[in-house]
Amino acid sequence: MSAVVPGSRPASSLPHDIAFEFGAASHPGVVRSVNEDGWLAAPPVFLVADGMGGHRAGDVASAIVVSSFDSLVRSGAVGVSDVERCIADVRRELEALGAGSAVGAPGSTLVAAVHVVEQGIGYWLVVNIGDSRIYSWSEGRFEQLSHDHSLVQELIDAGELEPSLAAGHPERNVVTRALGAVRGAPVDYSLIPAAELGTLLLCSDGITAELDDSAVARIMGRHAHDPREAAEMLVGAAVEAGGRDNATAVVVRLDATAAYVETLGGPDTEPETTGSAG
Repeated sequence: MSAVVPGSRPASSLPHDIAFEFGAASHPGVVRSVNEDGWLAAPPVFLVADGMGGHRAGDVASAIVVSSFDSLVRSGAVGVSDVERCIADVRRELEALGAGSAVGAPGSTLVAAVHVVEQGIGYWLVVNIGDSRIYSWSEGRFEQLSHDHSLVQELIDAGELEPSLAAGHPERNVVTRALGAVRGAPVDYSLIPAAELGTLLLCSDGITAELDDSAVARIMGRHAHDPREAAEMLVGAAVEAGGRDNATAVVVRLDATAAYVETLGGPDTEPETTGSAG
């Protein structure tokens, strides 16, 4: 099921002492014929984008997100303000596609972890809009770093829905913020010292709709030392659990000994095999 395409890029584009170990996997699921998820793992940028709408070209929307951020990485300038400009560019491009369309602009969620260095200190810039998620796993502690922008989450926040009932809610797929489809919707940004976080998991809701946090945490606990295996096991488990949606996972951790490689994926990548949680 792994959709991993290795490549290379000069290490001079990163701070000299920064290296990453990472892996990614994506699967269309057993119901849908098109994979509208896109992902990018190109240090120092890691992201998952879940295209929305199907007939509104969700695969096109996620591909625009991936392409724009890949261009940002290739430009060699990846700071907080650069990420903000990139998101603004994506928003304009998606909204322009919807101009004059009866169905509106195509949309995409975005969850990203961007490693930035400020005054000699490494940070993860965590970016989120929509219901794709980013988690941290460190020494047995599993924590969600993003906050879902969904109708179900709003009901939970208002005390009108128990979290345990969220998975079965009839409107669990309703997203309240997205790039393109929801004009002007704000994006959440958090700057977290990298030393405070361990292995990061970025995933589309095709993972979390099939696996609860305890199941995801168990898989991360078994495979956090091997990000590629962790990503493959998570996607495989989601497919085995029902596979009702596209499922994508990107797993990354800082590693002083890791080789610097680039991985780029999107809706056109094909799964290789189907894995399992074991």
